[in-house]
Amino acid sequence: MYDHIGLQVAELEVSAKFYEAALAPLGLVRDGTGFGPPGAPALWLQVGASGAVHVAFRAETRAAVDAFHRRGLAAGGRDNGPPGVRADYAPTYYAAFLIDPDGHNVEAVCMGAP
Repeated sequence: MYDHIGLQVAELEVSAKFYEAALAPLGLVRDGTGFGPPGAPALWLQVGASGAVHVAFRAETRAAVDAFHRRGLAAGGRDNGPPGVRADYAPTYYAAFLIDPDGHNVEAVCMGAP
């Protein structure tokens, strides 16, 4: 759980399009340069020197994790781990990983059973 995260990005609109596509299946929307639940952005993008970070987003379903991965790839992300169970993390840890346009490792995770 986090209050907010700020990511430094090289090209604001390129990164915003990536996050808009990848986070929509998780119920998160764009609000200016922020993303989050409607009316409560918690991920903020700003132009600056980027240092890679890892951010994990909670997904309600495994289908949402799959859509996060698929749509993020279509929007310019790179695969960093396809959707699947990560039993070494937990028996029901279902996740997918992408590298965003600025090299950040972003994840969608669903902890529920199939």
